[in-house]
Amino acid sequence: MSAFVGKYADELIKTAKYIATPGKGILAADESTGTIGKRLASISVENIESNRQALRELLFTSPNALSHLSGVILFEETLYQKTSDGKPFVDVLQENNVVPGIKVDKGTVELAGTNGETTTQGFDSLGARCQQYYKAGARFAKWRAVLKIECTIAQGLARYAIICQENGLVPIVEPEVLTDGSHDIKKCAYVTEIVLAAVYKALNDQHVLLEGTLLKPNMVTPGSDSPKVAAEVIAEYTVTALRRTVPPAVPGIVFLSGGQSEEEATLNLNAMNKLAVLKPWTLSFSFGRALQQSTLKIWAGKKEN
Repeated sequence: MSAFVGKYADELIKTAKYIATPGKGILAADESTGTIGKRLASISVENIESNRQALRELLFTSPNALSHLSGVILFEETLYQKTSDGKPFVDVLQENNVVPGIKVDKGTVELAGTNGETTTQGFDSLGARCQQYYKAGARFAKWRAVLKIECTIAQGLARYAIICQENGLVPIVEPEVLTDGSHDIKKCAYVTEIVLAAVYKALNDQHVLLEGTLLKPNMVTPGSDSPKVAAEVIAEYTVTALRRTVPPAVPGIVFLSGGQSEEEATLNLNAMNKLAVLKPWTLSFSFGRALQQSTLKIWAGKKEN
């Protein structure tokens, strides 16, 4: 299957490979205004633009905050924000060898008659928005597609991916199987494999350049209402599912934390990297809450902190 070859092909491959640098990962700082409002409310801070800017500045400019990151996913508001000294956040990231990325989906809505399954919005003007984001300094994008345990969203992800590549952005492909429910880890592994196989068939059908993409999957875990299992078990099931479905052309796999605690997500990822099996892609992180929660509590909205 011939892959997309446009004017950005070499740049896409180079960017994806850099973001997948072993030992580094992605900070997901792309919370919508509503979502970040909930985070701020948890520390009794008002959800206004200046407070959102202050939190993002803290995350990007604290000493050594960016040293283990290769990329940061931004919300549209943040892409155009500046530090209190007037320097664009994009420049702060680039000067620290961190690639700026952008969330390009517009959230999910429930599909009628599907028992809670959702579809992702944002295809309207996606190409034009990608062009604008590229001009603003973004070099990769994120589009989150959510499913529970029943249906797939492969075609939409493939469509998003090729539009991004046509406009110079490396697409992070994020098919998230939610942990809601009482299913065991074997059920999650089964569904994850089906979803990933469908996603990569769709990506190939759309001629997406796999070398210029990244995958952001869920870890294979039991449902949230089921007993927990050891990190080594999660690692084995997750890596097995990936080895069966993800082509070696993909340079990196960056896991979402899926609501896990900082410690849980880190232990699970560490166990995966320790597994003594062939893993042709870099395994790293694209965490949001799992990288921000402790910082948020210590900051508490106070400049002196």
